[in-house]
Amino acid sequence: MTRPLVLAAAISLALAACNGQAPDSQASQSQSPEQPTEAADVTPDASENPLLVASTLPFQAPPFDKIKDSDYLPAFEAGMKQHLAEMREIADNPEPPTFENTIEAMEKTGETLSRVAHIFFGLVQADTNDERQKIQEEIAPKLAAHQDEISLDPKLFERVKAIYDQRDTLDLDPVQKRLVERDYDELVRAGAQLSDADKATMRKLNVEESSLSTKFHAMLVAAAAKGAVVVDDKARLDGLSEGDLAAAAQDAAARKLDGKWLFALQNTTQQPVLASLKDRDLRAEILEASETRTEHNDENDTRKTIQRLAQLRAQKAKLLGFDTYAAYSLGDQMAKTPDQALKLLTDTVPAATAKARSEIAEMQKVIDAQGGDFKLAASDWDFYAEQVRKAQYDLDESQIRPYFELDSVLQNGVFFAANQLYGITFKERKDIPVYNPDVRVFEVFDKDGSSLALFYCDYFKRDSKSGGAWMDVFVDQNGLTGTKPVVYNVANFTKPAPGKPALLSFDDVTTMFHEFGHALHGMFSDVKYPSISGTSTSRDFVEFPSQFNEHWATDPKVFANYAKHYETGEPMPQELVDKIKKSLTFNQGYATTEYLSAALLDMAWHTLPADAPLQDVDKFEADALKKYKVDLPEVPPRYRTSYFDHIWGGGYSAGYYAYFWSEVLDDDAYEWFKEHGGLTAENGQTFRDKILSRGNTVDLATLYRDFRGKDPSVEPLLENRGLK
Repeated sequence: MTRPLVLAAAISLALAACNGQAPDSQASQSQSPEQPTEAADVTPDASENPLLVASTLPFQAPPFDKIKDSDYLPAFEAGMKQHLAEMREIADNPEPPTFENTIEAMEKTGETLSRVAHIFFGLVQADTNDERQKIQEEIAPKLAAHQDEISLDPKLFERVKAIYDQRDTLDLDPVQKRLVERDYDELVRAGAQLSDADKATMRKLNVEESSLSTKFHAMLVAAAAKGAVVVDDKARLDGLSEGDLAAAAQDAAARKLDGKWLFALQNTTQQPVLASLKDRDLRAEILEASETRTEHNDENDTRKTIQRLAQLRAQKAKLLGFDTYAAYSLGDQMAKTPDQALKLLTDTVPAATAKARSEIAEMQKVIDAQGGDFKLAASDWDFYAEQVRKAQYDLDESQIRPYFELDSVLQNGVFFAANQLYGITFKERKDIPVYNPDVRVFEVFDKDGSSLALFYCDYFKRDSKSGGAWMDVFVDQNGLTGTKPVVYNVANFTKPAPGKPALLSFDDVTTMFHEFGHALHGMFSDVKYPSISGTSTSRDFVEFPSQFNEHWATDPKVFANYAKHYETGEPMPQELVDKIKKSLTFNQGYATTEYLSAALLDMAWHTLPADAPLQDVDKFEADALKKYKVDLPEVPPRYRTSYFDHIWGGGYSAGYYAYFWSEVLDDDAYEWFKEHGGLTAENGQTFRDKILSRGNTVDLATLYRDFRGKDPSVEPLLENRGLK
């Protein structure tokens, strides 16, 4: 998942959208957020605040060894003040509006604000603390107000509209014309054509939404940490490997719980440890902790926040002339309408749930054969699925983990595939400061030997990190300034005990390839204008390069290069390789149904009309799952409403369907590779030239057709998931 920053499109263009898995936004501390003005007149001393000047490190990499938490607020204030002054200069320009003095000029604004936001929101997601969370809570409404001060400025809109109205007669190249159309559309969608009274209402709603999204995310991080399950009887942990036990003991010791074992909650509903634990009561306890982490009627209960977020988003959409928030949100996506997105999801429900029911039947046979006097429950699924997998494919997770040592997967798998396809190489840099000791930095070189980008990777989970996995940038690719990208990947793999290897599941391996696909999209960007560079595309396109890159995890040449035993260096036996490949469609009824349930919950919440009352969160969720026929008790949604960070704390509101939409593209694109010889440098160059380097410079449906030669087909997706 990419985690586009708050202000993502806006910082380079100045029109921000609180977006991300990190939502957030910004005025001056002494003013109410709905009355934004310039920040205080006192500008911080650049010699004392490293965020106020461009970094002198390679690629302008963040000087994490010099940045203090106390630097962020002053830098945000100075950045907003500078940004607002630059935008007002454009709006007040007495010269007739031109592409150069308006559209391109906007692309050059906000340098300081962009720098601060990229670094701060990257850090607050990957390595937060109490002070950073307080800064986030304070800065969010100010950034929202700052965004509105610009996007609701009538003089700025008048200039952009004048160019937009003349775009077909001006001497614009196709990229410039697309940028004009995008800027105009962003301003209209932000409310530039509203009356003054409605603009005032929009400002209040935006500030409230930003504050609530930030509050939701903070509550979720705290709830997940608090919800960790502690076990003090080792006998209950039968089934876990020595490595898993050591990691759980280490996590407990980190919280001063010596002699105990702690199981932190991952952001999804199902927890990986459930596949191994033999103690059925403990499995149920862990799943319940996961499902109810934010539902304890305490300070971290998110349900009241969710009620209002859903309502105010619907109210914003109505103000802008849309029936629902989903109708508003999807207007600039590939899907275009909620009906289109819903059709893709609901058309897949019958096949997915039918396969899930057949999987339930298989596991129930195992339970019955073992004399178990119970029906399969959701907390039993992974444990018995693992047994069925062993029986059907003779495949044991503990057999394969020793062949997936993290560094080998990274260097001999992820990097190797990128080298084979695109000719790029990697050199680890120990001289670049990092924000946490777990982080590694690599310089990336293009096939001609020139420096292309910096790549940071931060793979191990910790309490200071949000759940899940994502990609983002500290520095954007910018053709106007020649700035090269500084890209990072973050994940939440279990950190091994000291001296032990980091051995991954195949799901973890796939995650590494996935997030690096996003990284390639950012690193290969070759776009003049930063607001449409890299991953600044629609949500239902941005997951395409990442999901496409997952295919190389199982490519025979790539797999053989990284899947080697961490102790002996021996390659994985072919028999085991074949078992993994045969098992790839195993459990896809469950995987597809849990995803569809979450995506349909997202659409249900965001298709509420503005006049709908506040919803009872638990009842609404149950009713929505039943309505869409995904209410299988054994298959809970991948994210239940109360901890669905993608849609409440991030940028995927009315957009979680995008993973499935993008999967149609990625599986179809992989068919093209197979038709043209697979893993070759020639194919990689074509994909780089036609997809990865283009950002959002072309209508995305057209961009795909220009690569593929036709519209995508859903058939490869259904076949790859074993649903057909």
